[in-house]
Amino acid sequence: MYNILLLAGIVIVICVLSNRVASKLPVPSLILFICLGMLFGADGPAHIQFRDYALTEFACCAGLLFIMFYGGFNANVREARPVAPQAILLSTAGVLVCAGIVGAFCHFVLGLDWLVGLLVGSVIASTDAASVFNVLRGAKLSLRDGTDSLLEIESGSNDPMSYMLTVILSTLIVGADINVPLMAAEEIVIGIAFGLGIGKLAEIALERVDFAMEQGETIFLIAVALVSYALPGVLHGNGFLAVYLCGMWLGNTDIPHKRDMALTFDVITEVCQMAIFFLLGLLVQPSRLHLVVLSAIIVFAFLTLVARPLSTFLVLRPFGASLAKIGITAGAGLRGAASVVFALYVVTSGAQTWLPFNIFDLVFVVVLLSLVVQGSLLPALARALDMIDANANVMRTFNDFQEESDLSLIKIKVDPTHPWIGRALRDVPTPRDLIVVLILRHGNERVVPGGDTVIEAGDLLVYAAPTFEARDDFKLREVHVGEHHRWAGKLLRELPDTSRIVIVMLKRGDQSIIPNGDTHIEAGDLAFIAGSPAVGPQH
Repeated sequence: MYNILLLAGIVIVICVLSNRVASKLPVPSLILFICLGMLFGADGPAHIQFRDYALTEFACCAGLLFIMFYGGFNANVREARPVAPQAILLSTAGVLVCAGIVGAFCHFVLGLDWLVGLLVGSVIASTDAASVFNVLRGAKLSLRDGTDSLLEIESGSNDPMSYMLTVILSTLIVGADINVPLMAAEEIVIGIAFGLGIGKLAEIALERVDFAMEQGETIFLIAVALVSYALPGVLHGNGFLAVYLCGMWLGNTDIPHKRDMALTFDVITEVCQMAIFFLLGLLVQPSRLHLVVLSAIIVFAFLTLVARPLSTFLVLRPFGASLAKIGITAGAGLRGAASVVFALYVVTSGAQTWLPFNIFDLVFVVVLLSLVVQGSLLPALARALDMIDANANVMRTFNDFQEESDLSLIKIKVDPTHPWIGRALRDVPTPRDLIVVLILRHGNERVVPGGDTVIEAGDLLVYAAPTFEARDDFKLREVHVGEHHRWAGKLLRELPDTSRIVIVMLKRGDQSIIPNGDTHIEAGDLAFIAGSPAVGPQH
């Protein structure tokens, strides 16, 4: 147990520390996690012998359900509405057509049985939202004609169709007697019904229930994500479809504490992505990839140059899409973790026995090629097709969870000697973005302020102001001035580094102090400072 926990901690530390460097590379930073897993694997320096396909599939599916839930939660339906029909067709009919074209190619060119060829096509038919937007955000690529919104919805919602096809074909290959239309209908109907239904019930609960615990709403949302995936699966529905729709429903409704939820899921999904790609790298054996590398290159080339462009053309051209838009949409069809996870399903389902190669190894190489080749060439392709919108922001395709929390409340106590006593609010000099929203008088009396409201001694003025938005080079943080702190006992003007940091407030017991150069800093003070994170106080 200790060895496993130690390995997990070391891996996460390495991933986090190296992510800034990886983000500057011309390929998706997710490649780093795969390479790290391979270094720890059987053929790497660490020589960890890991062969548990079933455990890897379980762990990756668990991570993928949170990624898909948050993908739906993040999807900005209002922004995507103009391209929603195109995106939905791409994520359904487009996946079906792409899988069929690849399947036919595998049958006629690689000599595979029809069902086996279609299975290979189905496993790699979906695109990966994390990979696509890892490239778009990293290169700050905002695409014209709503293409980034189209890609966000399509890549976030096409895994369920790919997974459904994989399950059906795997079941047929192992010889089970199934009714394909009925099985497909069950997957889709149950997935949609439970995804939207659980989302609606969760919305009602979040609005009406007092959870009476810190971050109770966020913990509840984590449970909702688990239930929305597992319950439809138990009933033979498509859990990935359900969890995505549930997340989309909740992300586009007015539920409380949405920003806190988003911050938590940011962390969860980042860890899940690291874990999935690391586990896949750990499971693969580079020494045996030569057995499938030629077939993988052939399949990848056909998928990238023929199947994906043709399926994209057939779906988007009837909507009047330009060839440039079709080209960038086809080029942005990066494969990722979902395809490898679906390949793991094939292995654990028993269908692997009917394949002439290890499908996990083949799909792993296809995904690796997609991330490296397509991921590195996507910015150049966008420029070549003149599809970059310099005046747009790629992040607009996501829900803005700052909207509900972009104001902070500030209180000012009017003591008996305060110069504002007896003055109307309109006569008090106040910055334009600062407004009095409430006055508490005589303890609990609430006064709704107006321009004629006269300020009295003892009033507590409650102001609303825009919240400071932390930036990479300038942040707000708290510093406790201990007894041996280098600031203790000094005047504010005597402090070093004052050109890089500003002490905006001191908290001393129940007293809040707005400091100036003559303010004496005492041991026990809590200082609120603004400045560069590179320059910090020393204890």
